[in-house]
Amino acid sequence: MLKDVSPFQGSFRENGPYPGLREYAYPGLKNAAPLGLRNRVPEKTGTPHRWPQPSAILPSRDLHDILPTMSFCTINWFSNSIGKMVQTNVILPEVGKPPFATFYLLHGLSDDYSAWHRRTRVEMYVANLPMIVVMPDGYRGFYTKNEQGSDYFKYMTEDLPNFIERNFPARKARGARCVGGLSMGGYGALRMALGRPDLFASANSHSGAMLAGSSSKTSLDQQEMRRIFGASPKGTDHDLLHLARKAQKAGQLPRMLIDCGTEDFLLEHNRTYHQELTKLKIDHEYREFPGNHTWEYWDEHVREAIAFHAKNLRLKVG
Repeated sequence: MLKDVSPFQGSFRENGPYPGLREYAYPGLKNAAPLGLRNRVPEKTGTPHRWPQPSAILPSRDLHDILPTMSFCTINWFSNSIGKMVQTNVILPEVGKPPFATFYLLHGLSDDYSAWHRRTRVEMYVANLPMIVVMPDGYRGFYTKNEQGSDYFKYMTEDLPNFIERNFPARKARGARCVGGLSMGGYGALRMALGRPDLFASANSHSGAMLAGSSSKTSLDQQEMRRIFGASPKGTDHDLLHLARKAQKAGQLPRMLIDCGTEDFLLEHNRTYHQELTKLKIDHEYREFPGNHTWEYWDEHVREAIAFHAKNLRLKVG
């Protein structure tokens, strides 16, 4: 059994595997417990244990003393590009001085704008960074201009940044913008960053559907994919490899981080895309970890993505 740590008696430390991300060490346990899902071994029993949620360990009064109190809001606004009201979640920093960098964080096919905030501890992971986190609703549009439907690419690369930078203290510069996402949002992050390399300094993809816009034969629903990408998307602006070549030729490649779980059904998408980028000598980072297409995997590895972007955007930890 885990030792009772209420009231909180653990120690605070900043050093760890993720620069700038704070951890807590608890009495009676061998290792520190990051703010995320981790397997650790209690000293007394020697049996594996899944960490409980931070709220189950730390009383709220102590958590406010340790982490900055973030501001969070849900915004309803109108997108001209898709012709409808949309919702967006925004996390605002409590450290640093404005204007701030912005991290656009994209959801997957079956989720919405609320998924990242509800299913991960992303708010805690960015608590010490001078960075706004924007979580928009991409619906099922793959963040691209649908062949039969709305222009989700323009919505994401024009309407959304313009709205955020008009209404929040966000810095209007390429070197202050980054984008990331999971699954459909992993594809979308690279679609946005490679399609508009003048806007984004870095991009990351978790478990991305990397071949969705370049092959008419994928594991995804064929009828829906044809409506989005058309019958022959290879070589078009839906094709991430085509976009990478264009950005390389223009001399404006964003920094890229791609990761995928070794049990993920989209693993071959990621391996193939990584191999093709390597053949073209396009600079990127590629990582594989144990894990499946799950929120447990994304909650753990989004911390590495945040550290990746913080380094590329040269953010100072608060």
